[in-house]
Amino acid sequence: MANPASRQNLIDYCLRSLGSPVLEINVDDDQIEDRIDEAIQFYQNFHTDAVVRNFYKHQVTQQDFDNKYLALPDQLIYVLRVLPIGTSGISSNMFSADYQLHLNDLYNLRSPGTLINYQMTRQYLSLIDMTLNGMDQGIIFSRNESKLYINCDWTLRIPVGSWIIIESYQTLNPNDYVKIYNDQYLKRYATALIKRQWAQNLFKFKGMVLPGGVTIDGSELMSQAKEELKELADEARSVWETPVDFYVG
Repeated sequence: MANPASRQNLIDYCLRSLGSPVLEINVDDDQIEDRIDEAIQFYQNFHTDAVVRNFYKHQVTQQDFDNKYLALPDQLIYVLRVLPIGTSGISSNMFSADYQLHLNDLYNLRSPGTLINYQMTRQYLSLIDMTLNGMDQGIIFSRNESKLYINCDWTLRIPVGSWIIIESYQTLNPNDYVKIYNDQYLKRYATALIKRQWAQNLFKFKGMVLPGGVTIDGSELMSQAKEELKELADEARSVWETPVDFYVG
């Protein structure tokens, strides 16, 4: 299939690119599966099309409260910020400065120039909240643990039952979004990885003479695979990778 729509389609495409079935590709099925996993992992780490910026909602449980961290899904790879909802603001505290600002100024926003002052006041209140409470400054995300630590007074800021919104980057699962299997970069990278595995397997028979005087040597194949992988890695870093400073946590 010229346009892979599944994992097996991608494997078949890579093998045909290497010469199958005209040539025998000396790579075990398990080795091919490993190389496909490696290609997808690299693609998700360094290609902007493999991740999406999203908002993940979570209701704080008693276990979260006791642990002082949140267990997040594995597909969340970077956390930008945490937005608490339902514990402050106009919907829950009518005596807050935020509520009173909305109540008293909503009618006057129709006047020219009032919206600018309103926005400046909102930014000032946000600065005060961030300085005194510091939730955005007190988050630590451990990707390998899939845990988000929030350093604040949980009783006041995020008690049990409250909701929070986590702005994050998460990887796309190819099984759910099958168009990923047809990504031009992923196809080239997976093919290069299988070619390198093929060359490594041939090294075990280096110097062996086959009938007709043909000598097995995977050196040239290995050189080609390494050069292709280097070019693809450079391309990912210079063209496809989302700038590092976009990620926090």
